Amino acid sequence: MKIELSDLQARHPAAARHAPDALQSISLQVGAGEQVAIIGPSGAGKTTLLQILACAQRPTRGTMHLSGQDPWCLSSHELRRLRGQLFLAPQTPPLPPRQRVVTSVLAGRLPAMSLAASLRSLLYPTDIPAAYEALCHFDLSDKLFDRVDRLSGGERQRVGLARALLSPATLWLIDEPLSALDPMRAQMAMTALVELARERGITLVASLHQVDMALGHFDRIIGLLNGQIVFDLPSSQVTRECLSDLYDQHEHAPSDALPWMPAPEPEVPAPVVMHCR
Repeated sequence: MKIELSDLQARHPAAARHAPDALQSISLQVGAGEQVAIIGPSGAGKTTLLQILACAQRPTRGTMHLSGQDPWCLSSHELRRLRGQLFLAPQTPPLPPRQRVVTSVLAGRLPAMSLAASLRSLLYPTDIPAAYEALCHFDLSDKLFDRVDRLSGGERQRVGLARALLSPATLWLIDEPLSALDPMRAQMAMTALVELARERGITLVASLHQVDMALGHFDRIIGLLNGQIVFDLPSSQVTRECLSDLYDQHEHAPSDALPWMPAPEPEVPAPVVMHCR
């Protein structure tokens, strides 16, 4: 799915009247089948941008087109069909606590199912092998028949990500997918999402606080600060200076607190020449 944003502006629904807009004059294009990481400090507008792309929130100004369609010019029926092609994974997935994991994962297919099939799937999971395979990508296959309320926070987060693999969506919008994961499982989850999106030609937009993960897995990085795009670069061109400009002012991090970038080589002093008489 192709994304086109032009001069887009949006406010957070809970923002105070005098608060600045969460997104300010965002213009952006993402090609169909492209994988993009959005980085930036807390409060930069990353989650609001994903909400806008998921058609869960309407912009206050500007235009948005998804595969050539303006979602807010569609009929309610057409908008529902478009939303069925979008998958939003929030940082805390809204999983019913008493539901079995297999049912929660298979719920990713609900947008493509009829009402009767949806109800039947809730009572009797119809494709257990598909749910098992999706969970294997996130090291959760042994939790297939566990109840959601018996999972840890990180396990619930991975169940939410496994849903994407069964979704009929052509655009995955993933918000902070690694916040509750240990380093090993974070690598596993990020590898699965990016590689499967590439194989299937799915557009992937993920917001991340882990800059090293963004640089290691994505070819394109967008830096967002105060609701504005600071840079939009290939990952190979994101320099230490870019990251310092993005994070230092907000998080007061000195340049030596940026471990994801190689430190500049110290200057070698010129040799001192001694002359003997």
